[in-house]
Amino acid sequence: MTRFRQAIEDYLKTIYHLTREERGAVATKAVADSLAISSASVTSMFRRLKKMALVTWRPYAGVELTDRGREAAVTVVRRHRIIESFLTEVLGYSWDEVDQDAEILEHAASDRLIDRMERVLGFPKTDPHGSPIPDKHGAFARPPEVCPLTALAPGGVARVVRIEKCDGQQLRHLTALGVELGSRVEVVAVAPPGEPITVRVGKRKRALSPALAGRIQVARPPAKPSPPAGPERRDSQRKQVRG
Repeated sequence: MTRFRQAIEDYLKTIYHLTREERGAVATKAVADSLAISSASVTSMFRRLKKMALVTWRPYAGVELTDRGREAAVTVVRRHRIIESFLTEVLGYSWDEVDQDAEILEHAASDRLIDRMERVLGFPKTDPHGSPIPDKHGAFARPPEVCPLTALAPGGVARVVRIEKCDGQQLRHLTALGVELGSRVEVVAVAPPGEPITVRVGKRKRALSPALAGRIQVARPPAKPSPPAGPERRDSQRKQVRG
């Protein structure tokens, strides 16, 4: 796999993430905002990436990764998420500490080192925040069906499976509230738009802002199968049919 300079890898990874959010071509401003740089600098890099056959781009039409660009981006995502997992599982980092160091190490670690980290970890399918880890061929395991916590109605119960786009401070806040991967949460009350959502985590009620709650991806428990019809129930069904 061809390795690129750090700036190029950062652009490819950013475009990859934004493409998944926007489901199509990514605007120059979106990339500029994400990387905290000027739109002029982004446009200049887009021209460079296009010459390298890593993206397709036309002014005012947005940018998209080519197959080659996507392969490179997924490789960087894989490195980042395996490094995060290694830092937490082996070195004892908390989930709010790993991102900054992983951002640095993802550009320095060799593929051989990443493969060995993955083996030591037992080939994890997700990182410390629940995001899927692609295998060495760039394939992702089929993720569970999830929805944001904000999609649940009062009384809805679900399990936390992924936390999206939270910085260290937000992750520390969630930890203080008892919200972690695997946590069981129940929506107690939904307030007017913009007001906190009340949830029950364990035995305690907690308030979450709609913005933060929307970044918590949850999986609803599977529906319980209907009990088989016993003799009395079958007799009742026959009578209803006859009647």
